[in-house]
Amino acid sequence: MRLAIMGSGGVGGYFGARLAEAGEDVTFIARGEHLAAMRRSGLQVSSPEGDLVLKGVSATDDPAETGVVDAVIVAVKAWQVPTAAETIRPLVGPDTLVLPLENGVEAADQLSEVLGEAPVLDGLCGILAWREAPGHIRHAGVSPFVRFGTRLPGQRPGAERLKAAFDRAIGVTAELPEDIEAAVWSKFLFICAMSGIGSLTRAPLGVTRRLPETRRLIEQILGEIEAVARARGVALPSDAVPRAMDFIDAMPATSTASMQRDIVAGRPSELEAQNGAVVRLGRSVNVATPVNAMIHAALLPQENAARGLDPDA
Repeated sequence: MRLAIMGSGGVGGYFGARLAEAGEDVTFIARGEHLAAMRRSGLQVSSPEGDLVLKGVSATDDPAETGVVDAVIVAVKAWQVPTAAETIRPLVGPDTLVLPLENGVEAADQLSEVLGEAPVLDGLCGILAWREAPGHIRHAGVSPFVRFGTRLPGQRPGAERLKAAFDRAIGVTAELPEDIEAAVWSKFLFICAMSGIGSLTRAPLGVTRRLPETRRLIEQILGEIEAVARARGVALPSDAVPRAMDFIDAMPATSTASMQRDIVAGRPSELEAQNGAVVRLGRSVNVATPVNAMIHAALLPQENAARGLDPDA
């Protein structure tokens, strides 16, 4: 398949590299020093699943150079999705599929608002990875997986082709769940809880899940997200919260969420797409979310400062 990776950091860089290693025709959409490094030396992946160095990488900052592809994997930060949707227009033809792998539950709808319903799948991924240096991706934890599903019946053949491409890749597990909405919200449960507690405390997951006080906060975050999902008609499994907690307990003790790392570094983060989204979506279905509201409010001054929205910061 001809594939384009929009956002070539930890998520896009890892999955794109594995797909290219498996023989797929992959183009990375990147910019700045990361793009220059890939053009100069290729893309390096350090991973427990096996290290990899891709030479002769196809990479560009102009999607129009690539033209229409079979599928676009969107792996930017959640708050960048609307802009990314506009950027990838030249990649999207009548048979192209667009797969979002963002944290959060709104990326597919945001892509559809720009590109229309026809190309957009819904999806998620699991991986602990980041860009360690220009041209170098570090995968540090979680056995990498992607799960995606169709929003329209006509997308099924293309989705199955895309799954087959992932199946050929080393170090990736791919699934087509029967209920992709439930799968997306199930992932949102643990990543939002992990992001919120880590960003608030600035501590790694091993600390916050061990202390009774912060563990209770994690459980409250999970409970609020579950209540919002069920009020919105999402068919979460009955054990969704215990399973999310089990996943959190199984993560490496040093784990931190990408939102946490961005906030600690003073960069714009996914606050509005994660804990902020729980508050906003909860309000729309009359579900109270006091713990998520507290986290959102406590982090909002720094978030506004990182985005240049507070002249006094």
